[in-house]
Amino acid sequence: MSHVCMSCGACCASFRVSFYFGESDAVPGGTVPNALVEPVTPFLVAMRGTNQPQPHCTALQGRVGEAASCGIYELRASTCREVDVGDERCNTARARYGLPAIDEHGVPTPDACA
Repeated sequence: MSHVCMSCGACCASFRVSFYFGESDAVPGGTVPNALVEPVTPFLVAMRGTNQPQPHCTALQGRVGEAASCGIYELRASTCREVDVGDERCNTARARYGLPAIDEHGVPTPDACA
C-alpha cells in the first residue's frame, strides 16, 4: 500500500511554501532547485506557483486527492518537511479539497458529528 500523501497533495496546493533562500541550490549546500523558486524578500524565496491566491506548487505532479507526488521530494524545502501527516496544516489542506481528516497514520478520523 502506498503512503497516503502519494494520493493527496493537498498541502502542495493550499499554502505558500516560503523558506530561506540558502535552501536553494543557487547557494552551496542548498538542495531545492533554484529554477523552481521565486524571490519573496531579499532573504526568502517561495516555490513557484505557491505565492498566489490559489497556490499550486510547480513541483506537484498528478492530481490533488487522486494521485499526487512531489517531483523533488528528496530535495524539498524545510517548510515542506515540517508538514506531518494528519497535523493541523495537513487536515486544513485536505478540507480545502473536500478530503476527510486523517490521523498521524493516515487513517480517516471519526466524524465529530456522527
